Parts: sequence; C-alpha cells; structure tokens
Amino acid sequence: MKTKVYENAALACADISSGSSLMSGGFGLCGIAENCIDAIAELNINNLTVISNNIGNSGRGLVKILVQNKISKAYCSYVGGNPDLEKQMLDGSIQVELVPQGTFSERIRAAGLGIRAFYTPTGYGTLVAEGKETKDFDKPCILETALHGDFAIIKAQKGDKYGNLWFKETARNFSPLMAMAARTTIVEVEELVELGEIPPEDIHLPGIFVQRIFQGSNYKNDIEFLKVEEE
Repeated sequence: MKTKVYENAALACADISSGSSLMSGGFGLCGIAENCIDAIAELNINNLTVISNNIGNSGRGLVKILVQNKISKAYCSYVGGNPDLEKQMLDGSIQVELVPQGTFSERIRAAGLGIRAFYTPTGYGTLVAEGKETKDFDKPCILETALHGDFAIIKAQKGDKYGNLWFKETARNFSPLMAMAARTTIVEVEELVELGEIPPEDIHLPGIFVQRIFQGSNYKNDIEFLKVEEE
C-alpha cells in the first residue's frame, strides 16, 4: 500500500495550484490547519476559491494568504472580526458568497454524499435567495447546490498512518464533512500514531477519506487551550 504519510506541510501541499478550490476546516481559529496555511503562504499561486466558515480572524489563520491576494472567491458564513476581508470586499478584490451556517454545513455534507442539490427554506426572501431557483413545499424554499473542493486542509488531534482520525472536542467542527467533500484531503495531526493505536470506537473520520497526513509542529493557536486565571 502506498504510504499516505508525508514529512511535512510543504510536501503535502506542494501541488495546490492557482485556480484550485480549497476547503479549510476550523470554526473561527479553532481547529484550523496552521501548518498547511503556512505552507500555502509560501506557494507562488493565486486565484484560489476558499470554502471556510470564515477567512481567518484578527490577522491570523487564512488571513495569511488573504493579504497575499491569493484568494479570489470565498464561501463563508461569518466575516466579523476580519478587517482584511472587509477591506477586500469593499474594494472589490474578492468575491464573497455569504452562506447561512446550517446551509453551509449541509452544502458540504451533500457533496460528500453525492447529493447534487437540496431545497431549504433558510434564506428565502433575503439576499441569499437572489438568482436561485425557488419551489413551494409546506413553505417556500430555495435550491442550494453542493460545495466540493479540489483540496481540503484539516487538523486533528490524533491520526494513524492510514489516516483514521480523532479530533479534540469542538476542534472537529466542519473538518470531517470537508474531508468527505474534497478530492484530496490533507491532514495535519498533533500526534501521528501507528495503525491500531486509535480504538475503532474512537475514530471520528475513517482513513478512506484521507489521502495525505503528516505530524504538525510549532502550534501557536492559543484559542484551543483552556486558560484559567490564577488567583
């Protein structure tokens, strides 16, 4: 069996190219693939379509590639706390499709399950519905299409060499859905273990949805750690 294990983020992300669609796990800054984002920041690419709950926050996360003008379009459900994205939205240098968070999750899940589109009442009668097909069921609904990605970059707390993953608490967020919806899923883990070291009942995402995995390092995202004030 060909190994899925890569030495580092640079090698795992090396073939992400201009024009690629990129799914990025994380809720705000919780659960983001920090090493992958740093590696993409070093690539000479542009015109990325990014699918992420938000495009970084307070100068961190995906903001690193946003300020390099590598993102031309973004699908997200939250843009607050991101002055860099606000600036690019206002000057027209990026196209942003705001998607209600439940619809955002379902569009990604649909892609992973092979569902092409679905109807939802969420967003009917608002800007979200502009240009979309509508149909009456028990109430008016709009047609939403599945969201696919060429690549997904996600982070897990623990993974084995086949790609079976265990996530720590809410850092799981959208990542398993994105892994199912992307052609190539790149995973960084804080602990890379041997096959069999994660009990089957603890596996949150089976390795069949993972194509590349590596052990990350130098994590600086303090939002994932409990801070207790000493008295």
